[in-house]
Amino acid sequence: MNIISLIMLLGGLTFFLYGMNVMSAGLERMAGGKLEGMLKQMTSNPFKSLLLGAGITIAIQSSSALTVMLVGLVNSGIMDITQTVGVIMGSNIGTTLTAWMLSLVGIESENVFISLLKPENFSMLFAFAGILMNMLSKSQKRRDTGTIFIGFAILMYGMKIMSDAVSPLTEMPEFTELLTAFENPILGVLVGAIFTGIIQSSAASVGILQAFALTGNITYGMAIPIIMGQNIGTCVTALISSIGVSRNAKKVAVIHISFNLLGTVIWLTVFYAVYAVTKFSLVDMPINAFGIAAVHSVFNILTTAMLMPFSGMLVKIANRLLPATDDEDELGIKLDDRLLATPSVAVTECDNLTAKMCELARDTIFDAVSLLAKYDDDIARRVTKHESMLDEYEDWLGTYLIKVSAKNISQSDSSRVSKMLHVIDDFERLGDQAVNILDSAKELHDKRLEFSPEATKELDVLLSAIYEIVDKTCHVYTTNDLKEANLVEPLEQAIDDIVSSIKSNHVQRLQIGICTVELGFIINDLLGSLERVSDHCSNIAVAVIETSRGSFDTHKYLGDVKYGNDNFNNAYRMYCEKYKV
Repeated sequence: MNIISLIMLLGGLTFFLYGMNVMSAGLERMAGGKLEGMLKQMTSNPFKSLLLGAGITIAIQSSSALTVMLVGLVNSGIMDITQTVGVIMGSNIGTTLTAWMLSLVGIESENVFISLLKPENFSMLFAFAGILMNMLSKSQKRRDTGTIFIGFAILMYGMKIMSDAVSPLTEMPEFTELLTAFENPILGVLVGAIFTGIIQSSAASVGILQAFALTGNITYGMAIPIIMGQNIGTCVTALISSIGVSRNAKKVAVIHISFNLLGTVIWLTVFYAVYAVTKFSLVDMPINAFGIAAVHSVFNILTTAMLMPFSGMLVKIANRLLPATDDEDELGIKLDDRLLATPSVAVTECDNLTAKMCELARDTIFDAVSLLAKYDDDIARRVTKHESMLDEYEDWLGTYLIKVSAKNISQSDSSRVSKMLHVIDDFERLGDQAVNILDSAKELHDKRLEFSPEATKELDVLLSAIYEIVDKTCHVYTTNDLKEANLVEPLEQAIDDIVSSIKSNHVQRLQIGICTVELGFIINDLLGSLERVSDHCSNIAVAVIETSRGSFDTHKYLGDVKYGNDNFNNAYRMYCEKYKV
Protein backbone atom coordinates (compact mmCIF):
# COMPACT_ATOMS: atom_id res chain seq x y z
CA MET A 1 0.00 0.00 0.00
CA ASN A 2 1.64 3.27 -1.15
CA ILE A 3 0.91 6.92 -0.43
CA ILE A 4 -1.58 7.08 -3.31
CA SER A 5 -3.62 4.25 -1.79
CA LEU A 6 -3.61 6.05 1.56
CA ILE A 7 -4.83 9.26 -0.08
CA MET A 8 -7.55 7.29 -1.86
CA LEU A 9 -8.58 5.70 1.44
CA LEU A 10 -8.89 9.10 3.14
CA GLY A 11 -10.73 10.51 0.11
CA GLY A 12 -13.13 7.57 0.11
CA LEU A 13 -13.75 8.07 3.84
CA THR A 14 -14.44 11.76 3.19
CA PHE A 15 -16.98 10.96 0.44
CA PHE A 16 -18.55 8.30 2.66
CA LEU A 17 -19.03 10.58 5.69
CA TYR A 18 -20.19 13.53 3.58
CA GLY A 19 -22.68 11.37 1.67
CA MET A 20 -24.08 10.01 4.93
CA ASN A 21 -24.44 13.56 6.28
CA VAL A 22 -26.21 14.80 3.12
CA MET A 23 -28.55 11.80 3.04
CA SER A 24 -29.35 12.14 6.75
CA ALA A 25 -30.10 15.87 6.42
CA GLY A 26 -32.42 15.25 3.46
CA LEU A 27 -34.28 12.47 5.26
CA GLU A 28 -34.69 14.63 8.33
CA ARG A 29 -36.12 17.54 6.34
CA MET A 30 -38.63 15.20 4.67
CA ALA A 31 -39.68 13.80 8.05
CA GLY A 32 -40.23 17.38 9.28
CA GLY A 33 -41.79 18.05 12.68
CA LYS A 34 -43.49 14.64 12.72
CA LEU A 35 -40.44 13.19 14.52
CA GLU A 36 -40.93 15.26 17.64
CA GLY A 37 -44.68 14.66 17.71
CA MET A 38 -44.22 10.90 17.41
CA LEU A 39 -41.56 10.87 20.11
CA LYS A 40 -43.92 12.49 22.61
CA GLN A 41 -47.03 10.51 21.67
CA MET A 42 -45.68 6.98 21.26
CA THR A 43 -43.32 6.56 24.22
CA SER A 44 -45.87 5.41 26.79
CA ASN A 45 -45.49 1.76 25.78
CA PRO A 46 -41.98 0.12 25.77
CA PHE A 47 -42.63 -1.80 22.55
CA LYS A 48 -43.98 1.30 20.79
CA SER A 49 -40.88 3.17 21.98
CA LEU A 50 -38.68 0.40 20.58
CA LEU A 51 -40.37 0.49 17.17
CA LEU A 52 -40.35 4.28 17.19
CA GLY A 53 -36.62 4.44 17.96
CA ALA A 54 -35.85 1.99 15.16
CA GLY A 55 -38.19 3.78 12.73
CA ILE A 56 -36.81 7.28 13.36
CA THR A 57 -33.20 6.06 13.15
CA ILE A 58 -33.98 4.40 9.82
CA ALA A 59 -35.72 7.60 8.67
CA ILE A 60 -32.82 9.93 9.53
CA GLN A 61 -30.02 7.31 9.26
CA SER A 62 -28.37 8.40 12.51
CA SER A 63 -28.75 6.93 15.98
CA SER A 64 -26.42 9.68 17.26
CA ALA A 65 -28.78 12.41 15.98
CA LEU A 66 -31.70 10.69 17.70
CA THR A 67 -29.79 10.48 21.00
CA VAL A 68 -28.90 14.18 20.83
CA MET A 69 -32.59 14.87 20.13
CA LEU A 70 -33.56 12.90 23.25
CA VAL A 71 -31.04 14.81 25.39
CA GLY A 72 -32.54 18.09 24.17
CA LEU A 73 -36.14 16.98 24.75
CA VAL A 74 -35.40 15.72 28.28
CA ASN A 75 -33.43 18.86 29.09
CA SER A 76 -36.37 20.94 27.86
CA GLY A 77 -38.71 19.05 30.19
CA ILE A 78 -40.72 17.73 27.23
CA MET A 79 -39.91 14.06 27.80
CA ASP A 80 -39.31 12.03 30.94
CA ILE A 81 -36.14 9.97 31.28
CA THR A 82 -38.12 6.70 31.48
CA GLN A 83 -39.62 7.40 28.04
CA THR A 84 -36.20 7.40 26.38
CA VAL A 85 -35.07 3.85 27.26
CA GLY A 86 -37.09 2.01 24.59
CA VAL A 87 -36.26 4.67 21.98
CA ILE A 88 -32.52 4.25 22.64
CA MET A 89 -32.80 0.46 22.30
CA GLY A 90 -34.75 0.82 19.07
CA SER A 91 -32.21 3.28 17.64
CA ASN A 92 -29.46 0.68 18.06
CA ILE A 93 -31.50 -1.74 15.93
CA GLY A 94 -32.44 0.92 13.37
CA THR A 95 -28.83 1.92 12.74
CA THR A 96 -28.02 -1.59 11.46
CA LEU A 97 -29.93 -0.91 8.22
CA THR A 98 -26.99 1.11 6.88
CA ALA A 99 -24.68 -1.90 7.23
CA TRP A 100 -27.11 -4.02 5.19
CA MET A 101 -27.17 -1.39 2.42
CA LEU A 102 -23.38 -1.22 2.41
CA SER A 103 -23.10 -5.01 2.29
CA LEU A 104 -24.33 -4.82 -1.32
CA VAL A 105 -20.79 -3.73 -2.23
CA GLY A 106 -19.69 -7.36 -1.94
CA ILE A 107 -22.13 -8.68 -4.56
CA GLU A 108 -20.44 -10.66 -7.34
CA SER A 109 -22.53 -12.28 -10.11
CA GLU A 110 -22.69 -12.75 -13.86
CA ASN A 111 -26.47 -12.27 -13.74
CA VAL A 112 -27.24 -8.75 -14.97
CA PHE A 113 -30.20 -8.26 -12.60
CA ILE A 114 -28.19 -9.31 -9.55
CA SER A 115 -25.26 -7.16 -10.72
CA LEU A 116 -27.60 -4.15 -10.76
CA LEU A 117 -27.85 -4.52 -6.97
CA LYS A 118 -24.14 -3.66 -6.72
CA PRO A 119 -23.89 0.03 -5.59
CA GLU A 120 -21.24 1.00 -8.15
CA ASN A 121 -23.69 -0.11 -10.86
CA PHE A 122 -26.81 1.70 -9.66
CA SER A 123 -25.66 4.57 -7.41
CA MET A 124 -24.75 6.77 -10.37
CA LEU A 125 -28.34 6.43 -11.60
CA PHE A 126 -29.45 7.67 -8.18
CA ALA A 127 -27.05 10.62 -8.49
CA PHE A 128 -28.38 11.47 -11.97
CA ALA A 129 -32.01 11.26 -10.82
CA GLY A 130 -31.19 13.31 -7.73
CA ILE A 131 -29.51 16.15 -9.60
CA LEU A 132 -32.40 16.31 -12.10
CA MET A 133 -34.91 16.54 -9.23
CA ASN A 134 -32.87 19.31 -7.58
CA MET A 135 -32.48 21.33 -10.77
CA LEU A 136 -35.87 20.89 -12.40
CA SER A 137 -38.41 20.39 -9.62
CA LYS A 138 -40.19 23.31 -7.97
CA SER A 139 -41.46 21.15 -5.12
CA GLN A 140 -39.34 21.31 -1.96
CA LYS A 141 -40.30 17.72 -1.15
CA ARG A 142 -38.99 16.47 -4.52
CA ARG A 143 -35.79 18.49 -4.11
CA ASP A 144 -35.28 16.93 -0.66
CA THR A 145 -35.80 13.49 -2.24
CA GLY A 146 -33.20 14.40 -4.85
CA THR A 147 -30.79 15.40 -2.08
CA ILE A 148 -31.29 12.00 -0.44
CA PHE A 149 -30.50 10.25 -3.74
CA ILE A 150 -27.36 12.34 -4.22
CA GLY A 151 -26.23 11.69 -0.63
CA PHE A 152 -26.77 7.96 -1.09
CA ALA A 153 -24.76 7.96 -4.33
CA ILE A 154 -21.87 9.87 -2.72
CA LEU A 155 -21.93 7.48 0.27
CA MET A 156 -21.78 4.41 -1.96
CA TYR A 157 -19.10 5.95 -4.18
CA GLY A 158 -17.02 6.65 -1.06
CA MET A 159 -17.46 3.01 -0.05
CA LYS A 160 -16.23 1.91 -3.49
CA ILE A 161 -13.15 4.17 -3.27
CA MET A 162 -12.31 2.80 0.19
CA SER A 163 -12.72 -0.79 -1.02
CA ASP A 164 -10.38 -0.17 -3.97
CA ALA A 165 -7.86 1.64 -1.74
CA VAL A 166 -7.55 -1.22 0.76
CA SER A 167 -7.47 -4.03 -1.83
CA PRO A 168 -3.62 -3.90 -2.11
CA LEU A 169 -3.46 -4.76 1.60
CA THR A 170 -4.18 -8.40 0.75
CA GLU A 171 -0.67 -8.68 -0.64
CA MET A 172 1.08 -7.07 2.34
CA PRO A 173 2.41 -9.48 5.01
CA GLU A 174 2.79 -6.51 7.38
CA PHE A 175 -0.98 -5.95 7.26
CA THR A 176 -1.63 -9.60 8.03
CA GLU A 177 0.75 -9.41 11.01
CA LEU A 178 -0.99 -6.28 12.25
CA LEU A 179 -4.36 -7.98 12.12
CA THR A 180 -3.18 -10.76 14.43
CA ALA A 181 -3.18 -8.19 17.23
CA PHE A 182 -6.96 -7.89 16.83
CA GLU A 183 -7.37 -11.51 17.83
CA ASN A 184 -7.31 -10.08 21.36
CA PRO A 185 -11.02 -9.28 21.97
CA ILE A 186 -10.29 -6.52 24.51
CA LEU A 187 -8.10 -4.71 21.98
CA GLY A 188 -10.79 -5.18 19.32
CA VAL A 189 -13.44 -3.59 21.55
CA LEU A 190 -11.15 -0.66 22.37
CA VAL A 191 -10.23 -0.03 18.72
CA GLY A 192 -13.90 -0.18 17.66
CA ALA A 193 -14.94 2.18 20.47
CA ILE A 194 -12.14 4.71 19.95
CA PHE A 195 -12.45 4.90 16.17
CA THR A 196 -16.24 5.23 16.30
CA GLY A 197 -15.92 7.85 19.04
CA ILE A 198 -13.62 9.90 16.81
CA ILE A 199 -15.89 9.90 13.74
CA GLN A 200 -19.07 9.84 15.91
CA SER A 201 -20.98 7.40 13.71
CA SER A 202 -21.31 3.67 14.31
CA ALA A 203 -22.86 3.22 10.84
CA ALA A 204 -19.83 4.84 9.19
CA SER A 205 -17.45 2.85 11.39
CA VAL A 206 -19.17 -0.42 10.46
CA GLY A 207 -19.02 0.60 6.79
CA ILE A 208 -15.26 1.10 7.02
CA LEU A 209 -14.90 -2.30 8.66
CA GLN A 210 -16.91 -3.77 5.77
CA ALA A 211 -14.50 -2.17 3.30
CA PHE A 212 -11.54 -3.80 5.09
CA ALA A 213 -13.41 -7.13 5.20
CA LEU A 214 -13.39 -7.18 1.39
CA THR A 215 -9.64 -7.92 1.59
CA GLY A 216 -10.55 -11.35 3.00
CA ASN A 217 -8.14 -10.94 5.94
CA ILE A 218 -10.72 -10.06 8.62
CA THR A 219 -12.12 -13.03 10.55
CA TYR A 220 -15.26 -13.34 12.64
CA GLY A 221 -13.08 -13.50 15.75
CA MET A 222 -11.57 -10.11 14.90
CA ALA A 223 -14.78 -8.46 13.69
CA ILE A 224 -17.17 -9.37 16.52
CA PRO A 225 -15.32 -7.50 19.33
CA ILE A 226 -14.75 -4.50 17.02
CA ILE A 227 -18.49 -4.34 16.19
CA MET A 228 -19.35 -4.46 19.89
CA GLY A 229 -16.83 -1.69 20.54
CA GLN A 230 -18.34 0.39 17.77
CA ASN A 231 -21.67 0.35 19.62
CA ILE A 232 -19.92 1.71 22.71
CA GLY A 233 -18.07 4.37 20.69
CA THR A 234 -21.28 5.83 19.29
CA CYS A 235 -22.19 6.89 22.84
CA VAL A 236 -19.54 9.64 22.63
CA THR A 237 -22.05 11.87 20.80
CA ALA A 238 -24.53 11.53 23.67
CA LEU A 239 -21.77 12.29 26.18
CA ILE A 240 -20.74 15.46 24.32
CA SER A 241 -24.35 16.61 23.96
CA SER A 242 -24.96 16.14 27.69
CA ILE A 243 -22.37 18.77 28.65
CA GLY A 244 -24.10 21.70 30.33
CA VAL A 245 -27.57 20.14 30.59
CA SER A 246 -29.69 19.23 33.60
CA ARG A 247 -28.89 16.09 35.58
CA ASN A 248 -32.02 14.51 34.18
CA ALA A 249 -30.82 15.04 30.60
CA LYS A 250 -27.37 13.65 31.45
CA LYS A 251 -29.11 10.40 32.37
CA VAL A 252 -29.93 9.83 28.67
CA ALA A 253 -26.20 9.45 27.97
CA VAL A 254 -25.79 7.21 31.04
CA ILE A 255 -28.60 4.90 29.87
CA HIS A 256 -27.15 4.74 26.36
CA ILE A 257 -23.66 3.85 27.64
CA SER A 258 -25.02 1.36 30.22
CA PHE A 259 -27.06 -0.41 27.55
CA ASN A 260 -24.15 -0.85 25.15
CA LEU A 261 -21.60 -1.67 27.85
CA LEU A 262 -23.79 -4.34 29.44
CA GLY A 263 -24.57 -5.85 26.04
CA THR A 264 -20.89 -5.98 25.11
CA VAL A 265 -19.69 -7.45 28.41
CA ILE A 266 -22.44 -10.09 28.58
CA TRP A 267 -22.44 -11.28 24.97
CA LEU A 268 -18.67 -11.14 24.55
CA THR A 269 -18.34 -13.28 27.69
CA VAL A 270 -20.97 -15.73 26.41
CA PHE A 271 -19.36 -15.92 22.95
CA TYR A 272 -15.87 -16.74 24.21
CA ALA A 273 -17.17 -19.02 26.97
CA VAL A 274 -18.94 -21.11 24.33
CA TYR A 275 -15.81 -20.97 22.12
CA ALA A 276 -13.62 -22.17 24.98
CA VAL A 277 -15.81 -25.27 25.33
CA THR A 278 -16.65 -26.09 21.70
CA LYS A 279 -13.77 -24.49 19.73
CA PHE A 280 -16.17 -23.84 16.81
CA SER A 281 -14.49 -22.91 13.52
CA LEU A 282 -16.50 -19.70 12.93
CA VAL A 283 -13.95 -17.64 14.87
CA ASP A 284 -11.20 -18.24 12.28
CA MET A 285 -13.40 -17.97 9.20
CA PRO A 286 -13.04 -14.84 6.99
CA ILE A 287 -15.98 -12.45 7.35
CA ASN A 288 -17.46 -10.51 4.44
CA ALA A 289 -19.64 -7.39 4.27
CA PHE A 290 -22.84 -9.46 4.65
CA GLY A 291 -21.41 -11.22 7.70
CA ILE A 292 -20.56 -7.89 9.36
CA ALA A 293 -24.11 -6.60 8.73
CA ALA A 294 -25.54 -9.83 10.18
CA VAL A 295 -23.30 -9.71 13.30
CA HIS A 296 -24.16 -6.03 13.81
CA SER A 297 -27.90 -6.76 13.65
CA VAL A 298 -27.80 -9.95 15.75
CA PHE A 299 -25.77 -8.27 18.51
CA ASN A 300 -28.17 -5.31 18.79
CA ILE A 301 -31.30 -7.46 18.61
CA LEU A 302 -30.01 -9.91 21.25
CA THR A 303 -28.92 -7.06 23.56
CA THR A 304 -32.33 -5.41 23.23
CA ALA A 305 -34.19 -8.69 23.83
CA MET A 306 -32.07 -9.35 26.92
CA LEU A 307 -32.30 -5.87 28.51
CA MET A 308 -35.81 -4.85 27.43
CA PRO A 309 -37.46 -6.51 30.48
CA PHE A 310 -34.91 -4.73 32.69
CA SER A 311 -35.34 -1.23 31.29
CA GLY A 312 -36.25 -0.04 34.78
CA MET A 313 -32.84 -1.23 35.94
CA LEU A 314 -31.12 1.04 33.40
CA VAL A 315 -33.08 4.00 34.79
CA LYS A 316 -32.06 3.00 38.34
CA ILE A 317 -28.40 2.84 37.28
CA ALA A 318 -28.70 6.36 35.85
CA ASN A 319 -30.44 7.61 39.02
CA ARG A 320 -27.78 5.99 41.19
CA LEU A 321 -24.90 7.51 39.23
CA LEU A 322 -26.61 10.91 38.98
CA PRO A 323 -28.81 11.30 42.07
CA ALA A 324 -31.17 14.25 42.31
CA THR A 325 -30.03 17.17 44.47
CA ASP A 326 -32.19 19.42 46.63
CA ASP A 327 -30.74 22.59 45.18
CA GLU A 328 -31.11 21.59 41.55
CA ASP A 329 -32.76 24.37 39.61
CA GLU A 330 -35.45 23.03 37.34
CA LEU A 331 -36.62 25.84 35.10
CA GLY A 332 -39.44 23.86 33.51
CA ILE A 333 -40.00 23.94 29.78
CA LYS A 334 -37.32 25.88 27.93
CA LEU A 335 -35.74 25.75 24.51
CA ASP A 336 -32.56 23.69 24.32
CA ASP A 337 -29.91 24.45 21.70
CA ARG A 338 -29.32 20.71 21.26
CA LEU A 339 -32.64 20.50 19.46
CA LEU A 340 -31.06 22.63 16.71
CA ALA A 341 -29.19 19.48 15.65
CA THR A 342 -32.56 18.35 14.26
CA PRO A 343 -34.10 21.65 13.03
CA SER A 344 -37.51 20.15 12.19
CA VAL A 345 -37.88 19.08 15.82
CA ALA A 346 -36.75 22.52 17.02
CA VAL A 347 -39.36 24.21 14.77
CA THR A 348 -42.15 21.97 16.07
CA GLU A 349 -41.18 22.62 19.68
CA CYS A 350 -41.16 26.37 18.98
CA ASP A 351 -44.65 25.95 17.50
CA ASN A 352 -45.81 24.12 20.63
CA LEU A 353 -44.33 26.82 22.85
CA THR A 354 -45.92 29.59 20.76
CA ALA A 355 -49.29 27.82 21.15
CA LYS A 356 -48.76 27.86 24.93
CA MET A 357 -47.90 31.56 24.68
CA CYS A 358 -51.12 32.12 22.74
CA GLU A 359 -53.22 30.39 25.41
CA LEU A 360 -51.42 32.29 28.17
CA ALA A 361 -52.11 35.61 26.41
CA ARG A 362 -55.81 34.71 26.06
CA ASP A 363 -56.15 33.73 29.74
CA THR A 364 -54.31 36.89 30.83
CA ILE A 365 -56.69 39.12 28.86
CA PHE A 366 -59.71 37.27 30.26
CA ASP A 367 -58.39 37.63 33.84
CA ALA A 368 -57.77 41.34 33.35
CA VAL A 369 -61.24 41.95 31.89
CA SER A 370 -62.87 40.05 34.78
CA LEU A 371 -61.33 42.60 37.20
CA LEU A 372 -63.56 45.34 35.75
CA ALA A 373 -66.64 43.63 37.20
CA LYS A 374 -65.05 42.51 40.49
CA TYR A 375 -61.53 43.45 41.56
CA ASP A 376 -59.47 40.65 43.14
CA ASP A 377 -55.87 41.06 44.34
CA ASP A 378 -54.95 37.43 43.59
CA ILE A 379 -56.16 37.69 40.00
CA ALA A 380 -54.37 41.04 39.64
CA ARG A 381 -51.08 39.48 40.78
CA ARG A 382 -51.66 36.62 38.33
CA VAL A 383 -52.12 39.08 35.45
CA THR A 384 -48.84 40.81 36.33
CA LYS A 385 -47.01 37.49 36.65
CA HIS A 386 -48.36 36.19 33.34
CA GLU A 387 -47.42 39.43 31.57
CA SER A 388 -43.81 38.88 32.71
CA MET A 389 -43.99 35.29 31.47
CA LEU A 390 -45.19 36.50 28.06
CA ASP A 391 -42.18 38.83 27.91
CA GLU A 392 -39.91 35.85 28.60
CA TYR A 393 -41.69 33.74 26.00
CA GLU A 394 -41.13 36.42 23.37
CA ASP A 395 -37.46 36.76 24.35
CA TRP A 396 -36.80 32.97 24.30
CA LEU A 397 -38.76 32.32 21.12
CA GLY A 398 -37.48 35.33 19.20
CA THR A 399 -33.84 34.46 19.89
CA TYR A 400 -34.35 30.75 19.24
CA LEU A 401 -36.34 31.22 16.03
CA ILE A 402 -33.51 33.33 14.59
CA LYS A 403 -31.12 30.44 15.33
CA VAL A 404 -33.50 27.94 13.72
CA SER A 405 -34.01 30.08 10.60
CA ALA A 406 -30.23 30.05 10.04
CA LYS A 407 -30.37 26.24 9.70
CA ASN A 408 -31.10 24.31 6.54
CA ILE A 409 -34.84 23.84 7.03
CA SER A 410 -37.61 22.77 4.69
CA GLN A 411 -39.96 25.22 2.98
CA SER A 412 -42.88 24.25 5.24
CA ASP A 413 -40.73 24.71 8.36
CA SER A 414 -39.52 28.07 7.04
CA SER A 415 -43.16 29.14 6.65
CA ARG A 416 -43.92 28.09 10.23
CA VAL A 417 -40.89 30.05 11.52
CA SER A 418 -42.05 33.12 9.58
CA LYS A 419 -45.54 32.84 11.09
CA MET A 420 -44.17 32.54 14.63
CA LEU A 421 -41.81 35.50 14.21
CA HIS A 422 -44.80 37.60 13.11
CA VAL A 423 -47.15 36.62 15.97
CA ILE A 424 -45.00 36.39 19.12
CA ASP A 425 -44.75 40.18 19.35
CA ASP A 426 -48.56 40.47 19.20
CA PHE A 427 -48.98 37.83 21.91
CA GLU A 428 -46.55 39.76 24.10
CA ARG A 429 -48.41 43.02 23.40
CA LEU A 430 -51.67 41.37 24.49
CA GLY A 431 -49.98 40.88 27.88
CA ASP A 432 -49.12 44.59 27.95
CA GLN A 433 -52.74 45.51 27.19
CA ALA A 434 -53.92 43.15 29.94
CA VAL A 435 -51.80 45.14 32.42
CA ASN A 436 -53.29 48.39 31.08
CA ILE A 437 -56.80 46.98 31.60
CA LEU A 438 -55.72 45.90 35.10
CA ASP A 439 -54.57 49.48 35.83
CA SER A 440 -57.98 50.85 34.80
CA ALA A 441 -59.75 48.26 36.98
CA LYS A 442 -57.45 49.06 39.93
CA GLU A 443 -58.08 52.80 39.57
CA LEU A 444 -61.84 52.22 39.60
CA HIS A 445 -61.49 50.00 42.68
CA ASP A 446 -59.10 52.24 44.62
CA LYS A 447 -61.13 55.41 43.99
CA ARG A 448 -64.44 53.61 44.50
CA LEU A 449 -65.72 54.84 41.15
CA GLU A 450 -68.47 53.29 39.01
CA PHE A 451 -69.51 53.87 35.44
CA SER A 452 -73.04 55.03 34.75
CA PRO A 453 -75.62 52.31 33.96
CA GLU A 454 -75.59 53.39 30.30
CA ALA A 455 -71.78 53.22 30.08
CA THR A 456 -71.74 49.86 31.91
CA LYS A 457 -74.26 48.41 29.45
CA GLU A 458 -72.21 49.62 26.47
CA LEU A 459 -68.99 48.25 27.97
CA ASP A 460 -70.62 44.86 28.52
CA VAL A 461 -71.38 44.69 24.79
CA LEU A 462 -67.80 45.67 23.94
CA LEU A 463 -66.31 43.16 26.41
CA SER A 464 -68.45 40.37 24.94
CA ALA A 465 -66.99 41.18 21.52
CA ILE A 466 -63.48 41.25 23.03
CA TYR A 467 -64.02 37.83 24.61
CA GLU A 468 -65.09 36.45 21.24
CA ILE A 469 -62.26 37.94 19.17
CA VAL A 470 -59.56 36.83 21.64
CA ASP A 471 -60.99 33.33 21.95
CA LYS A 472 -61.45 33.06 18.18
CA THR A 473 -57.87 34.24 17.56
CA CYS A 474 -56.44 31.67 19.96
CA HIS A 475 -58.46 28.95 18.23
CA VAL A 476 -57.27 30.17 14.82
CA TYR A 477 -53.60 30.03 15.80
CA THR A 478 -53.65 26.69 17.61
CA THR A 479 -55.73 24.90 14.92
CA ASN A 480 -54.69 26.90 11.82
CA ASP A 481 -58.42 27.24 11.00
CA LEU A 482 -58.40 29.56 7.97
CA LYS A 483 -62.21 29.77 7.79
CA GLU A 484 -62.34 31.15 11.34
CA ALA A 485 -59.31 33.36 10.63
CA ASN A 486 -61.29 35.19 7.94
CA LEU A 487 -63.91 36.14 10.56
CA VAL A 488 -61.44 37.94 12.84
CA GLU A 489 -61.00 41.04 10.68
CA PRO A 490 -64.77 41.76 10.31
CA LEU A 491 -65.13 41.42 14.09
CA GLU A 492 -62.16 43.76 14.62
CA GLN A 493 -63.83 46.33 12.37
CA ALA A 494 -67.07 45.97 14.31
CA ILE A 495 -65.16 46.50 17.60
CA ASP A 496 -63.65 49.70 16.18
CA ASP A 497 -67.20 50.93 15.46
CA ILE A 498 -68.35 49.98 18.98
CA VAL A 499 -65.43 51.90 20.52
CA SER A 500 -66.26 54.97 18.40
CA SER A 501 -69.92 54.80 19.45
CA ILE A 502 -69.06 54.50 23.15
CA LYS A 503 -66.70 57.49 22.89
CA SER A 504 -69.41 59.60 21.20
CA ASN A 505 -72.02 58.55 23.77
CA HIS A 506 -69.58 59.31 26.59
CA VAL A 507 -69.10 62.89 25.31
CA GLN A 508 -72.89 63.36 25.30
CA ARG A 509 -73.19 62.01 28.87
CA LEU A 510 -70.33 64.26 29.94
CA GLN A 511 -72.14 67.29 28.52
CA ILE A 512 -75.34 66.58 30.44
CA GLY A 513 -73.49 65.69 33.67
CA ILE A 514 -74.25 61.95 33.81
CA CYS A 515 -70.53 61.13 33.67
CA THR A 516 -67.52 62.83 35.31
CA VAL A 517 -64.24 63.99 33.78
CA GLU A 518 -62.32 61.60 36.07
CA LEU A 519 -64.34 58.62 34.80
CA GLY A 520 -63.85 60.01 31.29
CA PHE A 521 -60.07 59.61 31.55
CA ILE A 522 -60.45 56.02 32.78
CA ILE A 523 -62.94 54.99 30.10
CA ASN A 524 -60.81 56.60 27.40
CA ASP A 525 -57.73 54.61 28.53
CA LEU A 526 -59.79 51.42 28.81
CA LEU A 527 -61.31 51.81 25.34
CA GLY A 528 -57.86 52.42 23.87
CA SER A 529 -56.52 49.22 25.47
CA LEU A 530 -59.49 47.13 24.31
CA GLU A 531 -59.24 48.50 20.77
CA ARG A 532 -55.53 47.61 20.65
CA VAL A 533 -56.39 44.09 21.87
CA SER A 534 -58.58 43.63 18.80
CA ASP A 535 -55.85 45.10 16.57
CA HIS A 536 -53.32 42.52 17.80
CA CYS A 537 -55.88 39.77 17.24
CA SER A 538 -56.30 41.00 13.68
CA ASN A 539 -52.51 40.92 13.15
CA ILE A 540 -52.32 37.32 14.38
CA ALA A 541 -55.16 36.15 12.14
CA VAL A 542 -53.62 37.88 9.11
CA ALA A 543 -50.26 36.19 9.87
CA VAL A 544 -51.95 32.78 9.88
CA ILE A 545 -53.76 33.48 6.60
CA GLU A 546 -50.84 35.03 4.74
CA THR A 547 -48.22 32.42 5.74
CA SER A 548 -50.61 29.67 4.64
CA ARG A 549 -50.58 31.35 1.20
CA GLY A 550 -46.79 31.58 1.14
CA SER A 551 -46.78 35.39 1.18
CA PHE A 552 -46.86 38.19 3.70
CA ASP A 553 -48.33 41.48 2.55
CA THR A 554 -50.65 42.64 5.33
CA HIS A 555 -51.73 45.90 3.69
CA LYS A 556 -52.60 44.22 0.39
CA TYR A 557 -54.55 41.50 2.22
CA LEU A 558 -56.54 43.99 4.32
CA GLY A 559 -57.21 46.10 1.23
CA ASP A 560 -58.44 43.09 -0.72
CA VAL A 561 -60.57 41.78 2.12
CA LYS A 562 -62.28 45.03 3.05
CA TYR A 563 -63.14 46.52 -0.30
CA GLY A 564 -65.70 44.78 -2.48
CA ASN A 565 -65.54 41.52 -0.54
CA ASP A 566 -69.02 40.10 0.05
CA ASN A 567 -67.88 37.58 2.65
CA PHE A 568 -66.22 40.32 4.69
CA ASN A 569 -69.23 42.63 4.38
CA ASN A 570 -71.70 39.92 5.38
CA ALA A 571 -69.64 38.94 8.43
CA TYR A 572 -69.16 42.59 9.37
CA ARG A 573 -72.92 43.27 9.23
CA MET A 574 -73.56 40.12 11.28
CA TYR A 575 -71.19 41.28 14.03
CA CYS A 576 -72.57 44.82 14.00
CA GLU A 577 -76.04 43.38 14.57
CA LYS A 578 -74.80 40.98 17.24
CA TYR A 579 -72.90 43.65 19.19
CA LYS A 580 -75.15 46.65 18.79
CA VAL A 581 -74.60 49.62 21.15
